[in-house]
Amino acid sequence: MTIVAAADGSALGNPGPAGWAWYVDDSCWRAGGWPHGTNNMGELMAVLDLLNSTAHLSAEPLHILCDSQYVINCITKWMPGWKRKGWRKADGKPVLNIDLLKQIDAAIVGRNYTFEWVKGHAGHDLNEAADDRARDAATAFQAGRAPNEGPGFPGAGKSAPAPTPAPTPAPAADDDALQLDLFSELPDDELDPAYAPVADDSLAALVELERELMDPVVRTDSIRVGMLLHPDFEEIGASGRVWTRQDIMSAFSDEESAAATLDVLTLSRLDPATALLTYRTLEKRGSVLRSSLWRHDGGQWRLRFHQGTLETR
Repeated sequence: MTIVAAADGSALGNPGPAGWAWYVDDSCWRAGGWPHGTNNMGELMAVLDLLNSTAHLSAEPLHILCDSQYVINCITKWMPGWKRKGWRKADGKPVLNIDLLKQIDAAIVGRNYTFEWVKGHAGHDLNEAADDRARDAATAFQAGRAPNEGPGFPGAGKSAPAPTPAPTPAPAADDDALQLDLFSELPDDELDPAYAPVADDSLAALVELERELMDPVVRTDSIRVGMLLHPDFEEIGASGRVWTRQDIMSAFSDEESAAATLDVLTLSRLDPATALLTYRTLEKRGSVLRSSLWRHDGGQWRLRFHQGTLETR
């Protein structure tokens, strides 16, 4: 019988008080966390503890629901290459969260497991239950109290190791922001086609990608935004400020964005790999004229430059 469980992580401040949880049903779940950690650490720890908690049923297939493409790709795609390189990325930099990844690498030996990506905060019952418990654990550590660890997995007893102490996050850096560099540095064959921007080189794809970048849900997904923005992305704001790729991604993570309309004005190809989209958005502050320059590299469109100006009447 296949074991189906959701695994999720949470961090208040990222890094900050962090929690993790896996959930099968109300009688079968576990949670924990640390006073200081990152969201990615929580996501990885949830998977690790789930593997450990079901080790006594290693012959049973394990199906893990996860809303983190980073975690899924780390475990199912990238770990073999990292191990061959001495746990280093394609650019030679050390892999983040190596302590947890090494433990997961050991825990999956001999296991029959599969992952399924589910969209976070989209009403998926198991994912929402795991997310609630991970956030509750992070909140408990923020308040200086012990979290509710849950009933655990039936039959696991003491065979499941105690929650692993939190690895030390990279100093003065956001784990998710650093991990975004991974995508621009990986070879094309290490990118997940299902998660990459649309590979279609037709101009029609650009309007949908532009709408995706305006989606409040997408803007909170730093990994997805990192895939849509070109490594050399720049934006000139209405004030004249030049925004870098990291500036924009940080702003997205902090803002409370609202959906806006998009009315296409022009869409044209400037050369075989470059296209210009101009459009109007209607927002709370008024009508805004926008232009986006998209580059088609490695089989995918990525936003290279953007500018927006309030429209005068």
